[in-house]
Amino acid sequence: MNFRIHLPLLIFSLIISLAFCQVSLAQIGPNLGQTDQWMKAAKAAIERNDYETANSIFRNLIDSGQPLPEEMPYLFAETLFELKQYDNSANFLNKYLELTGFTGSHYKGAQELQLRLETPLSEMQQCQLCDRRGYRYKTCFTCEGERQIEQECNYCKAKGVVGCSRCSGSGMVTRMNIFKIVEYFECDRCAGKGRLTCPVCEGSLKEVSSCQTCNGSGKLSSEEICSHEGEIHEH
Repeated sequence: MNFRIHLPLLIFSLIISLAFCQVSLAQIGPNLGQTDQWMKAAKAAIERNDYETANSIFRNLIDSGQPLPEEMPYLFAETLFELKQYDNSANFLNKYLELTGFTGSHYKGAQELQLRLETPLSEMQQCQLCDRRGYRYKTCFTCEGERQIEQECNYCKAKGVVGCSRCSGSGMVTRMNIFKIVEYFECDRCAGKGRLTCPVCEGSLKEVSSCQTCNGSGKLSSEEICSHEGEIHEH
């Protein structure tokens, strides 16, 4: 009797489960197909030395959130090497080796790429014209390379003076004499003026501080790949 009652429910549950499986497969199938299409397009671009296109395709694949094919990090590393983005190339190459070890289908090519990366990575580390990623420096647009900027003194609000803390700006201080009578005296710190020359700007109303835009370096990274020759570019 119990079997007869629960059998329809069991069949209904099975139908619902199959329906959900079909929906899931319908959703996953096109995504996997899209990944395969992207990989084929990227490989074709690499074969014709169109590395800019390959770069865009690989970045779209990463942004899609889909599982990445095993060989993708290696192929992307090769693409970035050709675009002279050596730091990024090394990062993806290391990721490929981390994931596949010596069993990866491109292990030999990965070893060769490691050797090719040694010289440009070394040049990047020694170059004074680019950051550690290999992007050319440009002169900071705020301080114009001076590393510091002059601005209105924030301490005294560009007034050149600040209130005396000893007399609270009154110019007078009080003391209790031996008869417990309060006596008033001229403040010896501010000479009775109640104010002092600003200790930061020394009355000039201006202060010089480290440039916050470039953190006092006088330069900013650009989007230009460095050739390790010449001078820092003007903004």
